[in-house]
Amino acid sequence: MTPTNEQVLAALSQVQDPDLRRDIVSLKFVKDLEISSGDVRVTIELTTPACPVKEQLQAQCEEVIRALEGVTSVEVTMTAQVRGKPAQREDLLPMVSHIVAIASGKGGVGKSTVSLNLAVALAQTGARVGLMDADVYGPSIPLMVGAEGEHPFTKDQKIVPIEKFGIKIMSIGFLLEEGQSVLWRGPMVAGTVRQLLADVLWGELDYLLVDLPPGTGDAPMSLAQLAPLAGVAIVTTPQSVAASIAGKCAGLFRRLNTPVLGVIENMAEYSCENCGHRARLFSGTSGAELAETLKSPYLGSVPLDPRVGNAAVDGVPSLISHPASPQGAAFRDIAGRLAAQISIASATFGN
Repeated sequence: MTPTNEQVLAALSQVQDPDLRRDIVSLKFVKDLEISSGDVRVTIELTTPACPVKEQLQAQCEEVIRALEGVTSVEVTMTAQVRGKPAQREDLLPMVSHIVAIASGKGGVGKSTVSLNLAVALAQTGARVGLMDADVYGPSIPLMVGAEGEHPFTKDQKIVPIEKFGIKIMSIGFLLEEGQSVLWRGPMVAGTVRQLLADVLWGELDYLLVDLPPGTGDAPMSLAQLAPLAGVAIVTTPQSVAASIAGKCAGLFRRLNTPVLGVIENMAEYSCENCGHRARLFSGTSGAELAETLKSPYLGSVPLDPRVGNAAVDGVPSLISHPASPQGAAFRDIAGRLAAQISIASATFGN
């Protein structure tokens, strides 16, 4: 007895997305269902190619279909289509599905390193990713991607972002002469953030990560007011001072009606390459503790490794230069959790 479409869909409705907490049928993830005799082929379209539970969902789909009477073979294909933000009255980036701020309370926590490697990790899953360096006072992304001294060209009165490591990159650093410092007051900062959004030919993107300057000044406020943000990820180190100021940064975004997608802990545990001994160098508030205080998801921790900093100086993201390292695994895991939280926030706010 050959199973019907209704029977297969009923079976698939038993499979729930653990993040969105709804079954995949009601979420409209099920596409292209085909049944030929006892052969069942179905495509499951997720909300992000970086879904951290993709293999788990695929295995569950195969299991519930195979349990149906009359099924002789099952083929489940996993794809992804990033679902965009709702239409806005004035949207500077209508072709970008999700704009995500990467912020910190204080400098020196490795926010730019985290931003760059998360962008690379998302791109490696197949997502279309851009990275906007909005740290107008100390743009470091050009150096970290080996593009210092490069200048983008224009097309149709738009600035064309520089492409490196599978991501589109734009920074105020590309528009400055070498060694030129920035002496700007608030209105000029806001104007620059708007220019990096509106005057750059970003094209179609699934994710645009925005590396913000530290603190709670003009740049983060301008970004939240100019662009429909999917949310903000807060980067901290396991130090009480860093955590305290990071909490204030999260509070600013919440006052601006921007969801806090989670907390990322950087430079946490150090693992000795020679003896394997692990030690935490800082004894203050951990990223997990800060996330609990903020009532936000804890996205994960990146271990301290000198190779991460060296890779940035060499102009190559550590995820490219040391993909098999613990740091590489951490960046990939955090990117998946961040993508999941973006999907959750989008569903919560009606996308």
